[in-house]
Amino acid sequence: MSAYYITAGELAQRGADNIPDELVSSAHLIYSSPATIEFNSPGARGFGVKRAGLAIPGSVMLLVAPGCCGRNTTLLSSLGYDERFFYLMLDETDIVVGRHLTKIPAACREVCEISSPTAVMICVTCVDALLGTDMERVCRKCADACGVPCVPVYMYALTREKRLAPMALARKTAYSLLEKQKRISDECALLGYFSPLYDTCELYALLRCAGIKKIHELGRCKDIDEYHAISRANFNIVLNSEARAAALDMEERLGIPFIELVRMYDTERIHRQYTLLGQAIGAKLDDSAYYDKAKHTEEMLSQRCSGMHCAVGEMLNADSFELSVALITSGLCVSEIYGTVTERNFPFIRRLAEISPDTRIFSNLSPTMTAYECTSPVDIAIGTDAGYYHPDIPCIPFQDEEQPFGYDGVIRLYELLGEVQI
Repeated sequence: MSAYYITAGELAQRGADNIPDELVSSAHLIYSSPATIEFNSPGARGFGVKRAGLAIPGSVMLLVAPGCCGRNTTLLSSLGYDERFFYLMLDETDIVVGRHLTKIPAACREVCEISSPTAVMICVTCVDALLGTDMERVCRKCADACGVPCVPVYMYALTREKRLAPMALARKTAYSLLEKQKRISDECALLGYFSPLYDTCELYALLRCAGIKKIHELGRCKDIDEYHAISRANFNIVLNSEARAAALDMEERLGIPFIELVRMYDTERIHRQYTLLGQAIGAKLDDSAYYDKAKHTEEMLSQRCSGMHCAVGEMLNADSFELSVALITSGLCVSEIYGTVTERNFPFIRRLAEISPDTRIFSNLSPTMTAYECTSPVDIAIGTDAGYYHPDIPCIPFQDEEQPFGYDGVIRLYELLGEVQI
C-alpha cells in the first residue's frame, strides 16, 4: 500500500461532482495521525469545540460525557481554563436509558454556586447525538434551576460532514446570548475567529479611515459588558465562512446586516476585495501603501526563493489551496498539498491545474497516509501537519492564535519564508 494522492490536473478534470472517495472523509475510516489529531479530536489544539464554547467572557462549561470523551479536556489546563471546566461523568446506565438528563439541572445549579458564572455552556457529545437529546429544552430547565443563561455546545464529530459542522455551530453559539439594542452607525464587528487579528492588520486602519470609530471582536472582549456591546454594531464583517451561520442568525435576531470577506494571500485579489468592501460601506478605501509593501515583500521572496519546493498542509492560518496558488504565482513551487477537498476549493484547484498540474493532493484523514513516503522534491514545509510528514526539513507552522489577514498576512508569511535557510 502507498499513500493515495491525485494530481491537481487529474482532480480538476474529474470535477467537483466526482471527488475520489479517498479524499472524502465520510467514505472511509478516518486516520487520526499525529498530523491530524490536533484538529480532528475533541481536545483539539487551538480553538476546538470545547475551548470555543468558553469564548463568552465569564462563562464556564459543564461537560456531560463518558470519561473517554472528558479526559482530553485536561489538555486545555495549561492554557488557563482548568477553573472553568466542570464534569458530569456518564456511566453505562446513563447512556443506555438517558438517566443523565435529569441530573443536568442540579449539576448546573451546583456549578453556579461554586463559580458565579455569566453563563453555563453545557457541552454534550456523540452520546446525546445518538440519543436524539433535545438540548434546547434541557438548557431551558437548567436556566430555570440556576438563574443564569445555559447554552448547549455540541461536540458531535458525527456531524462533521453536515451543513452546520461543529465549529460553525460553535461560532453561532458564541454569539447566541447577544440581545437586540440600538445600532450605532460608526461601529462594526468582525466575526470569524475566537482570537483577534494581529494589531498590525491594515483592516483596522482602513475601517477607521472610513469613519468607523469602534471595531468589536469577540477575542478582545474583557468582560460580559464588552461582549454585549457587540450587538450595537451597524454591520458585521465575516472573515471566516464558518461564521456565516452566526452572521445570518444575528441578521435575523438583531437586525445586523453583514459583509463577507475571505482570507487570501494573493495581493491582487486582496486589493480587489478591499475595493468591493469600500463600495459596500460607501467609502473609498486607500490601500495603496499596504499593497505596495506587500508587493515589495513578494518580490523579495521571489528573488530569494524562486524555485523552492514547498509542501503545504491544512493546519495553518490559510486555505491550503488558495495559498498554494499564491505561492506558485510568486515564483515558488508546491510539490504536495495535504488538505480537505470540497466543492468550494475547486476554483483554486482548477487554477492549480493550469499553473502546476503535477502538484500532488493528499488527504490527511485517509488511512493510506500510514504508508506515506516522500517521493517529491520538498525544501520547506508550511503548516504543522506538513512538518510532521517532513521532519528533516525546515517547517513554518504559521498557526499562531492571533490571526493574519489581508496584506499583513502576506507580509508575515513571506518574511518567514524569506528567512528560511535551505
